[in-house]
Amino acid sequence: MKSEFEVAFNEISQLRELSRDVVLDALRTALVSAYKRDVGLQSQHVEVNIDPNSGRTRIFVEKEVVDDVQDDRTEVLLENARYFDQNANYGDMVMVQLEGSTKRFGRIAAQTAKQVVLQKIREAERKTLLDEYKDREGDLVHGTVQSINGGVVTISLGRAEAIMPKKEQIPSEKIKPHDKVRAYIVKVEDTNRGPQIVVSRSHRNMLRRLLEYEVPEIFNGQVEIKNIAREAGGRSKVAVAALQEGIDPVGACVGQRGIRIQNIVTELHEKIDVIEWSPNHESFIAKALSPARVSGVYLNDDPDEGRTALVIVPEDQLSLAIGREGQNARLAAKLTGWRIDIKSVPEAVIEALEAIDRPPLNTISDQYPEMVNDVRRIMAKREMAKTVMAEEFNALAKFADLVQRRIQQVQEQRRKDRLAEIAAVKSTLPAAAFHMSVDQLELPDAVIDTLRPFNNVGEVMLRFLVDEARIKNALRDAPANALKQLQDALDRLIIPQEAYAAAEAEELAAQQAAEAAAAAEAGEEDHAALEAGLSADDGHQPQTEPARGKRPSIGAAQEAEPDFAPTFQDADDPTDLTGKKKGKKKKGRQLIYDEDRGGMVVKRQRKHGRSDWEEWDE
Repeated sequence: MKSEFEVAFNEISQLRELSRDVVLDALRTALVSAYKRDVGLQSQHVEVNIDPNSGRTRIFVEKEVVDDVQDDRTEVLLENARYFDQNANYGDMVMVQLEGSTKRFGRIAAQTAKQVVLQKIREAERKTLLDEYKDREGDLVHGTVQSINGGVVTISLGRAEAIMPKKEQIPSEKIKPHDKVRAYIVKVEDTNRGPQIVVSRSHRNMLRRLLEYEVPEIFNGQVEIKNIAREAGGRSKVAVAALQEGIDPVGACVGQRGIRIQNIVTELHEKIDVIEWSPNHESFIAKALSPARVSGVYLNDDPDEGRTALVIVPEDQLSLAIGREGQNARLAAKLTGWRIDIKSVPEAVIEALEAIDRPPLNTISDQYPEMVNDVRRIMAKREMAKTVMAEEFNALAKFADLVQRRIQQVQEQRRKDRLAEIAAVKSTLPAAAFHMSVDQLELPDAVIDTLRPFNNVGEVMLRFLVDEARIKNALRDAPANALKQLQDALDRLIIPQEAYAAAEAEELAAQQAAEAAAAAEAGEEDHAALEAGLSADDGHQPQTEPARGKRPSIGAAQEAEPDFAPTFQDADDPTDLTGKKKGKKKKGRQLIYDEDRGGMVVKRQRKHGRSDWEEWDE
């Protein structure tokens, strides 16, 4: 039969969801505090042993061994000390068991023990909750709305409470007390009042987690979520890609009759577009602007201004491509990582006709005069509000595509020239500077924060030389003299030895990678040439080998030249001298006497057809 102590002990452990060791430690600490409070000695060393089954408590205190006890709280006779330590002598400190144990404690000591137990249990609960929910950061939780104060929603998660600030809520969603909600754990922080759990329903990763729960292919790793662009309560776009052949990523996310995606739409109260990811940027951008149809996508990866995509759409698709208040275009830009400019076909044609006589479009009039005249006729017809046929709209789209392709060629050439200029400037800078953090610059914190997008000191130095306007734009919110401070910091910059070592290691790794790539490419070429040569060996007469250990004379070589063509043996040639293969195929090389040079030369066989091996190259 269990004792009353064991029953109470187990009840506390189960009720508080704490381990037995934690509760025992709390009791020990409480009894130590109670004893010190009872005797009034805070510096004395005290130990407590508790039997978890019977609840028997033994308290040991440190006392000095003396021949005459003046204070029994700190002193003990030698014969009593040797009962606990047989080697005890006068002047030694010995741990002695307290007689009477906890029965001698007064009311104040007992109250102290109670407070310490409660405090220790509360601290253990807080730590347990903190560890539990810290591990669940980035996961979904279910809870019940307790209250709403000042726009902040308090949610009960059972043993813990979470808060959902105004910015983490879906704007169009109305939440009431006692509502059951599902939320995403953004962060868990330790505070004086216990763990503070911040949850969100507007975070884009909540959509990611819902997709993982609703779509087994995503959870199992057969379909990957490449990126998510979300405006909570309005619209979201999700780019997905299949990691296994035979799987339709969009179909897997939508589900049969849209059942999977509809469950998520119901949960979040927003429209969701699922788009198949593509490594081709033009195709991906065109899909990202769905449901609008796109006529053409034209990319401009400018080294200074960033990546911009010009998208031309039919006139009736312009408003659909832009979306309400630019939402569709904005989400597409977030999803793809490109800045997107959208124009209708007539708008692009009008701009092209205005610049048709100026470079780089002036050559189009000479090369395609009929097309230009036809486009002008169609545009005049459109201005007079006459009906424009579908074929004529197609002609406008083709002309706009031709113009943009010509502009793209010019932009690409400018980009190459600019990259060459930047590379030339970069070569003059110390490579070690590109391995230094901007935090190493002697600048105020406000200026350092504005320079963080440049990643390293070398990039700051490079942009200072090739694109100072970008540096000024980054420092526009910094103090007035920030540019002068940056110049001075770069002038007195001393590059540490660690940065030089990192730069040398990177250069060595790049050199080794280039050598490995070159060796692999050369190996592939040799293998292809070897297989091409062996494929023509059918029906070819085997060559006669020279006697092993004998070197043919020049005269013998001249006489036997038509029939004698010995195969050269390379160090790594897998063919032995008996003509048997050891695992690899032999190379087509022969030793031939050259009359002009008066000596033996090595020539390589060159194939012209399936059975033509008559020509040889040195």
